[in-house]
Amino acid sequence: MTTPTGHTRAISAARVKGSTVYNSAGESIGHVEDVILDKMSDRILFAVLGFGGFLGIGEKYHAVPWSLLDYSKERGGYVVPLSKDALKAAPVYDMADLLKDDGAIGRHVDTYYGRKAA
Repeated sequence: MTTPTGHTRAISAARVKGSTVYNSAGESIGHVEDVILDKMSDRILFAVLGFGGFLGIGEKYHAVPWSLLDYSKERGGYVVPLSKDALKAAPVYDMADLLKDDGAIGRHVDTYYGRKAA
């Protein structure tokens, strides 16, 4: 089965991590730092986008619904319907908090971005 843009639904997490993320205007707004999985529900909780900082120091992390990321073959990365300003205004998390999430961050992410929780 394919996504609305014709890509396969299945992808290795190793291929996703580190990919550049662009906004709809084609501006690079960061990269995929990681994909957080929920072992209990067998679903992806969210993608973690990193931006700013240098060599991991001072980097900020934003959790966004995985479904917002759409791969662009032309750009060689993911496109999200978010401006740099919208992403800067989004909640920022420490990676440690994202990894010990009890589901609250995932629910907050879904609500913040107007997505229905699974």
